[in-house]
Amino acid sequence: MLRILGRANSSNVQKVLWCCAELGLPFQREDYGGPFGKNREPPYLALNPNGLVPTVVDGDLVIWESNTILRYLAAKNSSETLYPSRPGPRSHCDRWLDWQLSVIGPPAGAVFLALVRTPEEQRDAKALQANRDKLAAAMAILDAQLAKTPFVAADRFTVADIPLGIIAYRWFELPIQREEFPNVQAWYERVAAREGFRKYVATGLS
Repeated sequence: MLRILGRANSSNVQKVLWCCAELGLPFQREDYGGPFGKNREPPYLALNPNGLVPTVVDGDLVIWESNTILRYLAAKNSSETLYPSRPGPRSHCDRWLDWQLSVIGPPAGAVFLALVRTPEEQRDAKALQANRDKLAAAMAILDAQLAKTPFVAADRFTVADIPLGIIAYRWFELPIQREEFPNVQAWYERVAAREGFRKYVATGLS
């Protein structure tokens, strides 16, 4: 059975759990990272030298980097709906998966860490505001894309919606100033209705 090593409240682990739900894949999740530790110990580092979660073990194959895991699971399970095999449509998914990591992910993560995992008296208010503004600017890009298609990369739900759906959950749940992005709002309501999102993502912020 597929093994997913990582704590359930990690956004990167949530990506993989949600993807498995979309694919109907059985898995065994094991707590690593955060309060559970073990991710800096030699047995784990032998699997993933970064010491981060998640790591997926599929038989003799070890995969790390969460968006790579999404691609692998969807491709292996022949999910044309989630991850097209043709280069053109697949590139649409890939660019948004990469954009999540390079553009919207860093400020979203910084805002989350500041507000959820940093005591109020230790927060850097100026940095928090700067990252909130960067996050809002990225959300504006996402809103413009969602004016063209009902989902991020296509007219249907794909792997690209998974990591961005998790960031959108944080955007709407964190106590921050939020500009109105009507296309993001409508898309978010669609992805938030999916069973995998409800089970693995909409679990509170911790």
